[in-house]
This record gives sequence, structure tokens and C-alpha cells, in this order.
Amino acid sequence: MLLGLATALLLLLNTLVLIGPLLVLALLKLIAPGRGRDYMSWGVMWIAETWAEINKAIFALCIPTRWDIRGLQNLNLQTSYLVVSNHQSWVDIPALVQALNRRAPFFKFFLKKELIWVPFLGLAWWALDYPFMKRYSQAFLSKHPQLRGKDLEITRKACELFKRQPVTVVNYLEGTRFTQAKHDAQCSPFRHLLKPKAGGVAFVLAAMGTELERLLDVTVVYPCARAPGFWDLLCGRVKQVIVDIQAHPIDPALAQGDYENDPAFRQRVQAWVNQLWWEKDQRISQLRQQAMGG
Repeated sequence: MLLGLATALLLLLNTLVLIGPLLVLALLKLIAPGRGRDYMSWGVMWIAETWAEINKAIFALCIPTRWDIRGLQNLNLQTSYLVVSNHQSWVDIPALVQALNRRAPFFKFFLKKELIWVPFLGLAWWALDYPFMKRYSQAFLSKHPQLRGKDLEITRKACELFKRQPVTVVNYLEGTRFTQAKHDAQCSPFRHLLKPKAGGVAFVLAAMGTELERLLDVTVVYPCARAPGFWDLLCGRVKQVIVDIQAHPIDPALAQGDYENDPAFRQRVQAWVNQLWWEKDQRISQLRQQAMGG
């Protein structure tokens, strides 16, 4: 527990020291004209990457976790990526940081538009150019058909900056963290995964178009009996984390259809996602078997 508290304190200090300069640049970005906004964006990104690197150093200093990262060959800071990953624990986020920070462009998540009003964090996410998307439900669109396609248009405009800088967009296809209870409730056909949701990745591909050049299929495996919590990581209870990265080209045709209104295109995207998930499920079994010495 003392180790966990000490590690948490160092992470907090790192955050408190760097959040100030980040927010100052964010405020300058609000008023900066033209190209000045890009300079502010680069400065904010550098601070965020530095924050992540210091966190990595804190983990290396304080905890015994071995980060077994595979498939880093040919990653490029000038290439835009779509990352899809399984999701089991809050430790998944530090695992992504360990694997990709300053090896690929700083990763971003699509956020609900309402989150921009979260104090301090909303401004930081905006300054980091996290796309804020507005999704309308089918029930809402049936009452307001004039707004059909408006959510995608808004998100595409939010992604305009990515034409001037590379980006890594992260999407958790399961939509929630894996638990055995959720797995059983879904009657998931996969052994280690929940059913993937293709709609989110279809939305990202439609919004980003051809800006995303490659897919990074990330598989996070914890050889221990259960997925650890973040507190377990801070207390040094996580001995090993395996992060396996498979890079694939993205078929441009996957960004050119209408997922919501074209059944044939929707079936094609779903088939592509399901094939990724079957391969990932087998990979998890293999990685666990290797880690257990079998």
C-alpha cells in the first residue's frame, strides 16, 4: 500500500506540474490566429507526450511490472493510425502509453460533445484536438429527419486539423471493459472477448476518410489469473503485461459507404470487424499459453 501511495503521489505531482503550462497554451490557442493555433497544438502535444514519458519513468522506477511489447517495428511518427484494442482494465491505458508514446502520434479518443464542459479537462481535451462528436439516436432522427448525417458532418469538421498533422485514433470495439458476467450475458462466441461493435469504427472511418493509413490491432494480455486494476499496478502487483501489435493496411472502401443506411455495406464492415476479433481471440489464447510456459 505504501508503494501504491508513493507511486500515485508521483503521478499526481507530474500532472499538477504540467497541467499549468498545458492550460496556458490551451488559452493562447483560443485566441491565436491562423497558423498560430497549429503552433499551440504542437506545444500542447509536446507537453502531453512529456507527461506520458515521465509517467513511464515513474513506473520504471517504482514498480516491477515488465512491459512485454511486441510488434513495434516500422511504427512512424509521421503516419496516421487507427488503433483497435481489447479492453479489460484501466491498466489498458498505461499499456497503450508504454507501447505507443513517442513511437506513434499521440493517441486520441472520440469524445461525446458534452464532455467539453468538464472543468479543466474539457479545455485540455479541446487543446489536444480530441474530436468531440455529437451522435443522434435513431429515435431522435425519426422525429428530426433533417438532422440525418449532421453528426457525421460535425465530426468531419472536428477532424480537419488531422489533415495537417498525423494522428493515432483509439477505438475500443467492445464498448466496455470485459468481465465474465458481461461475457455470459452476451453469450459471446469469443472465449476472451465481448462482441465487437462495428458502428463506432465505421463512424471513425467515415469521419476520417483516407487520413488513417494503417490499422494497429493491439492485443493486451495479463498472464495473471484476472485482469488487474489500476491500484494493483501502482502497488506493484502486476508482474507482466503483454502488448502485441499487428499492423494492417486499411481498405479505403471501408471509409466510403453509408453504414447506417446501406445494409450490404454494414454487413461488410461487420464481417471485417468480426474477422479481426476471431484472430484476436486466438492470439490471446496463444499469448497466455506462451506466458504460462506451455
